Amino acid sequence: MNLHRMGRQRAAAGRPVRVGLIGAGKFGTMFLAQVPTMPGIDVAVIADLDLEQARAACRTLGWDAARIAKTVFVASGAEACVHPEIEVVVEATGVPAAGIAHARGAIAAKKHIVMVNVEADVLAGPLLAEEAQAAGVVYSLAYGDQPALVCELVDWARACGFEVAAAGKGTKYLPAYHAVTPDDVWAHYGLTPDEARRGGMNPQMFNSFLDGTKSAIEMAAIANACDLAVPADGLKFPPCGVDDLPQLLRDRAAGGILDRDGMVEVVSCLERDGCSVIRDLRWGVYVVLKAPTVYARACFKEYGLKTDKSGWYAAMYKPYHLIGLELGISILSAALRGEPTGQPHGFRGDAVAVAKRALHAGEMLDGEGGYTVWGKLMPTEHSLPAGALPIGLAHKVELLRDVAAGEILRWADVQMPESDAVRARRDMERRFAPEPAVIAAQ
Repeated sequence: MNLHRMGRQRAAAGRPVRVGLIGAGKFGTMFLAQVPTMPGIDVAVIADLDLEQARAACRTLGWDAARIAKTVFVASGAEACVHPEIEVVVEATGVPAAGIAHARGAIAAKKHIVMVNVEADVLAGPLLAEEAQAAGVVYSLAYGDQPALVCELVDWARACGFEVAAAGKGTKYLPAYHAVTPDDVWAHYGLTPDEARRGGMNPQMFNSFLDGTKSAIEMAAIANACDLAVPADGLKFPPCGVDDLPQLLRDRAAGGILDRDGMVEVVSCLERDGCSVIRDLRWGVYVVLKAPTVYARACFKEYGLKTDKSGWYAAMYKPYHLIGLELGISILSAALRGEPTGQPHGFRGDAVAVAKRALHAGEMLDGEGGYTVWGKLMPTEHSLPAGALPIGLAHKVELLRDVAAGEILRWADVQMPESDAVRARRDMERRFAPEPAVIAAQ
């Protein structure tokens, strides 16, 4: 509650928190738009593969010539990580391997790392967080993105003494979306391909939100950060409005749809027939909490909370998230408080690759949001013994055998070249695999 005051104090002392941003895409650009109005934060370095586009984005956002002139633009994220003026590195590339490399570069240089790159976090986040702690710096999920906002709600609920029955977010989902490819994604967003192209929108990235992959990744990140369980057979995506959250998202024994209390789940803004859910949570996040006492249960009623029929379960939610516009919260929290806005502490959830269609030996997988695979959430006690292939590594790798549509891919199904990202993932599995999981031969 004091970040604004603390930021103003740093600004008044002439010592704003200096940031290096790696990746000036949509999330990064939204953050840059807020920089001139956030006391105590200054962007010293911007790293992007297209330097002129990054400069142009700053001009479009209204940055004045003096601010642009004092900002260092580099093409190398590694260079940004070691820049002497940087206190916090923001990794916003969305590329898992790059995210792992940049996080380790920042940690080695004793910089705090804010990981917008949730793909990298799910691939090796617990290991990176442990390495950051050993180096005396903060590894943090990015506030404004839904995982960090859910972490905040879960922490609030537990700090207040409530049991968390469920936590997650809303999205637009129908079962058929798992097979959508970048060729037909824009119709589901109400756009033509030309309109999307003029808006600079990446079809594969937007498709990852639609086909269920991003939901799997984000729920895995939340499970790992909040010590929440993962549905045994993946996300159910139940149609659900905000008023029905406490009725639906509770233990099956209590009348809900969950295997047990204490799970992650994503709710859909669409009924299965395609009609809109009443009072949907498409853009928001939620936590379902359970009263610990009869007295607290009575207070739920007295203060007008929507509850389940028993009155024991209630929900709190934020209807929207503003991604990069809110990122300053993570930066200030890391630099001024030494605290993350969400951080993985265990390895409970995994996002694995599933074939979108019948695939054949010799084909190249194209990763998140592409034509070949989508990401499914799995508990690690199931994914690791099965040798399931992480979605974050299902990119530019060759298939060794035919795979049926809907089948989970495995490490043994692909020709996986050795890399730093692969080594980090295997190390993370060895160090954080839940007992009694036995990792399959890879």
